[in-house]
Amino acid sequence: MLKIVNTTIAIAALSFTFAPAANANVNDALANICTIVKADDKGELRKKMKKVQNDYKLKLQDYYTGVSCGGESLIRTAFIANAVDAGSLLVKKMPKSQLNSPEQDGKTLRAWINEQGMMDSPIAEVLNSRI
Repeated sequence: MLKIVNTTIAIAALSFTFAPAANANVNDALANICTIVKADDKGELRKKMKKVQNDYKLKLQDYYTGVSCGGESLIRTAFIANAVDAGSLLVKKMPKSQLNSPEQDGKTLRAWINEQGMMDSPIAEVLNSRI
């Protein structure tokens, strides 16, 4: 009985020890994703997303809200940088429900795009076809 208790405590201690390291590694893996989106490098963005999915079992929807590029989300960053290929890929990879939900400032993507006067952007066309 004592061995089971000791083993359980040891496993719990190890799991707490390694959890922050895994989180730090995900942050390292996503470190340059903003640069990739701004450069409109669809191939590199696709590779980055695939690597994060394979290594950490995370899809775009899992880490999208945690990534900020100068205070803006990845899709908003694509709009600002006029990164059509990267922005279109991001919109296509996001679930429709998350595309319709408000972002950190309380505005939906569509409301923000309209407010910024970017409704004629090719990324907005992809977004409108998805919503």
